Formats: sequence, C-alpha cells, structure tokens
Amino acid sequence: MASVSTGSRPSTWQGAGAAEFDLRSDTMTKPTPAMLEAICQTTLLDDVFGEDPVTNDLEAYVAERTQHESALLVMSGTMGNQVAIRTHLKEPPYSVLCDHRSHIICYEAGGVSSLTGATVMTIAPKNGTYLTLEEVQKRAVISDNIHYCPTKLISLENTLDGMVMPLTEARRITEWAHQNDIKVHLDGARLWEAVASGAGSLSDYTTLFDSVSLCFSKGLGAPIGSIIVGSKDFIKKARWFRKSIGGGVRQAGVIAAAARIAIEETFGPDPHGQQGKLLESHKKAKRVADMWTSRGGKLANPVDTNMIWLDAESSGLVPDDLTRIGQEKGLKLGGSRIVVHYRKFSPFTHAGGWMDGC
Repeated sequence: MASVSTGSRPSTWQGAGAAEFDLRSDTMTKPTPAMLEAICQTTLLDDVFGEDPVTNDLEAYVAERTQHESALLVMSGTMGNQVAIRTHLKEPPYSVLCDHRSHIICYEAGGVSSLTGATVMTIAPKNGTYLTLEEVQKRAVISDNIHYCPTKLISLENTLDGMVMPLTEARRITEWAHQNDIKVHLDGARLWEAVASGAGSLSDYTTLFDSVSLCFSKGLGAPIGSIIVGSKDFIKKARWFRKSIGGGVRQAGVIAAAARIAIEETFGPDPHGQQGKLLESHKKAKRVADMWTSRGGKLANPVDTNMIWLDAESSGLVPDDLTRIGQEKGLKLGGSRIVVHYRKFSPFTHAGGWMDGC
C-alpha cells in the first residue's frame, strides 16, 4: 500500500509508533495498514437511513457470528452498554444488578442513572474474580412489595479487570434470571480476550444473553466503534435510543470497514479466536507476570488474558513509582495495571529491560 502522508510529515498510521511502548490500556492499539486500506475503499452512504452496505454487512456479520438476530453499530463501549440498558428497561420502578467493579457503574459517567433513572445495585464477589449465581440470588429483588425496587436487568462483564467469568457460571446466572423474567446484558467489550483464552467459543457466551456489547477499539485495534447484538425487536428499539443520544452517524462505513478487518485479523475467523493475534498478547502477559513474581513481586489478580495487575503496595511501591520507572525506560505505564498489546513486540527487550528497574 502506498504511504499516506500529510505534507512532508509521515503518516502516524505507518509503523508501530508510540503505541508499541504504551502499556496503560488496550485502547492504545493502533489500526493496521489493512484497516486503513479498508477505510479508503469503503462505501459512504447514510447509516441513519440504513443505506450503507459496509455498515449493514458488518452488522449482519457480527449477528451471524454471535448467533443473534440483529446488530447495531455504536460509537463506543459506553454507548453500547447505555443504549442496551435503556432499551431493556421498559417502565419503572426497576433496578439493575451488577458487579461493584463494572464499567457501567464505575467508568461510564453515571449513564445508567441519568439515562434510565434506574437504581443500580452492586455486588462484591467473594472470590474476588467473578459473580456467582448464589450472590446474584441473594441481592436480586423479586417482589411485589412496594417498598422495594425490583430487579429487571442483570449486567455482567467479561472480561472484568482482565479476568474471565467462566462459561458455566454465566450460564447458571442467565438461566436463573430468565426463569424469573429478568433480562441479562453482557458488557463484552473484551469478550474477544475471554474467548481467545480458551474459556469457550464466541457464540457459547453470546447466545446466553439477551444483549451483548462488543468493542472494536479495545484490543482489536480498530480506531473507533462497538456493536450491540440482540433480537430484531431489541435492535429496532436500540436504534431509536442510539439516535436520541447523538449516536446516529451518516457515513458510518469509515468506522465499519476497519471494524470488520479488526474482527477478521485480530480476533480471527474461527469461533474460539485461536487464529488471530490475541493469543500472543496473552503469552507475553504471562511472561511479564513471571518476571515480576520471580523477583519477589506479588500479583493482585490472576493473569487470565492480556492484563497484569501488580500488587505494588506489597513490594513497597506506589503506582507513581511504576509510572516513573516506565518513563525512565521509555514506557508509558498507568497505576499498577500493565496491558500487553497484540502487536508483536517485547516490552522487556525493546525498552532496555525495564523490569530490572522494579
């Protein structure tokens, strides 16, 4: 592909660039040349009118791979979760049940409360990793008592802090919820990672839930975008809510084209994500974790996928220490979390053995 430039300045799409040494988040992944080429070749018709073929094809493709009836492109994981939750909740009173660490309650600017008026009930899992059915049953409200706000939606997240919710537990919770007329949404922004880790196939997880949001810009490397899957009626209503919060995009093909490549290249064509690029980042994450623990460090969480959570405090460090050490070694680190990208690079060789500084 010919180099794309802006005047005499080389395009930031070329080469690994700064993202290669930025381990703060998997949102730092950069689009590949194939994604850029797809954007250059995309269609430019109006998605608000449902006329853009590349966008329509992406939605149909993801719906097929997740074994849901329909799908809707949205601009971000936050938009996907919030539109899905708003679509599920019909008339108050209603409450939403979720893990106390969930993105929908901690990192989405209070959207559930402001957009739906719902009460949010949180649970701290005793195992420190994922919610269990018994914890959900204990916290959920199934009652006609006017003093209580009934649970109408459970929102699960996989992965959460890089850790996988097992397929068996997700199935237990969703089956019980459906028996009690409770909808279940999955924040699957990083479900690609859970699947690639060997937890189950993509459709094994997605078919359990009434709706799932999947992110293209976390880990997969697309520049923007997420998608919601669900029934045809659900997506029809979700399209309405997407429009109401400014999510209707006209020439959406420039987003959808890169997203399609991100799924096919980075996650891969097989349902278990074994032919894509994610597994390599999981292996490298475990190597980083081993380097830390071999030097006497402790981990705050198990390393299931591409995230390493260091227990810096037990080593006499504070998060700013890791940030400083990273700066000295040419790396960007944030807090005690290290996120390894799918790109084929080695932070502990390219950055001059940064772990030795720990």
